[in-house]
Amino acid sequence: MPHEREDLDLRGLKCPLPALFARRALARARPGGTIAVLADDPMAAVDIPHMCHCEGFEVMQTERLEQGFRFILRRP
Repeated sequence: MPHEREDLDLRGLKCPLPALFARRALARARPGGTIAVLADDPMAAVDIPHMCHCEGFEVMQTERLEQGFRFILRRP
């Protein structure tokens, strides 16, 4: 059964909100579930991977976009 992916557009939010919303989405995801996060706060590049490391979530991909970042995150 394929896992669903949730898309979060967190552009316009400032630290620490992108990491907090991403953590909330990962916490409610099913095991193996992924979320795609768009964020334009420069601190998101530090905060989101750090939150994942501390909470036991996986950063599968980080992409630098013209106007921010795109993260693919996974709940183990």
